[in-house]
Amino acid sequence: MFFKQLATKESSLSYFFGCGGLGKAVAVDVVAGDEDWFVHAAKEAQVEITHVIDTHVHADHYSGGRQLAARVRAAYGLHESNQGRVHYDFLPLKDGQLLDVGNVKIRVLHTPGHTPDSLCLLVTDKRRAEQPWFVVTGDTLFVGAVGRPDLAGKEREMAGVLYDSLHTKLLSLPDEVEIYPGHQAGSVCGAGLSGKPASTLGFEKRWNTALSLERAAFIETVTQTIPPRPADMEAMVRFNLGLER
Repeated sequence: MFFKQLATKESSLSYFFGCGGLGKAVAVDVVAGDEDWFVHAAKEAQVEITHVIDTHVHADHYSGGRQLAARVRAAYGLHESNQGRVHYDFLPLKDGQLLDVGNVKIRVLHTPGHTPDSLCLLVTDKRRAEQPWFVVTGDTLFVGAVGRPDLAGKEREMAGVLYDSLHTKLLSLPDEVEIYPGHQAGSVCGAGLSGKPASTLGFEKRWNTALSLERAAFIETVTQTIPPRPADMEAMVRFNLGLER
């Protein structure tokens, strides 16, 4: 298995990983303008990009996912709840769905809360172990923080949904599972993000204070520490929904 993390604009983190032996790869949360990086990385690794996935319809940057997928003739995936919402064709990803990328297997986890369509990607390298190795958490769980719940409105309701997603989908995973989030310090997608771009679930359970709170306290905390909305958010969302070019 090969794995690359790309630090990009707006303190975003993108991912490129897959199976070198069978020549298949996936690109996750591609930022517009970085498409060439993924094309060159695929050429260097001698792999085909079979899937391009956005963990949600982003509100803080312009996505390059659709453009990259078109260039390399890959499937472009979003959570299935975006059917009828976005104005383009995509591969609807379902909770629990398993994606085959050679010896790399990706389990889709629907984790609403930051947005209704948020998902995480639980990754196993079958050549290494039968157990999952890491999870790409998008804007659901960060190093030292959790995602903001207000972008879809109804922030208290969504904060409760985020709490449920964290505790039923992520915190039930083994402590040794690594986490790779969609942002690091400097992003407005959460409050108190660390500058370290990776962690483990065990470390976050121990030191991420939001994860030790009871549900009511969690809702109070995350709704009282919401950062300002991203600049040009409305334009970015319209573009990522396919309403503007």
